[in-house]
Amino acid sequence: MYAVIMSGGKQYRVSEGEVVRVEKLEAESGAPIEFKDVLLIKTDDKTYIGKPLVEGASVQGVLASQGKDDKVLVFKYKKKKQYRRTRGHRQQHSEVRIDKINVAG
Repeated sequence: MYAVIMSGGKQYRVSEGEVVRVEKLEAESGAPIEFKDVLLIKTDDKTYIGKPLVEGASVQGVLASQGKDDKVLVFKYKKKKQYRRTRGHRQQHSEVRIDKINVAG
């Protein structure tokens, strides 16, 4: 069984017992998390497809940890103009352990 959820403007395919890295969520480590934006659920015998969301479906999990990705360097350069700019960015993320996928009634 798996589900496709939306979090932070991105879509993730999740299954029970899996740890998923999503955009940063505002919660403490160990806090329960519930995703209500479920786009698709695939069970052993049936597929539920949302229009755009599956009615009454949710995915429950626990916030395992939060952190930052590796640094991405952004370098701007214009030849012959003495223009150079270097910037760095580290995207924040949360790791969520998926516990249960609830199917609509």
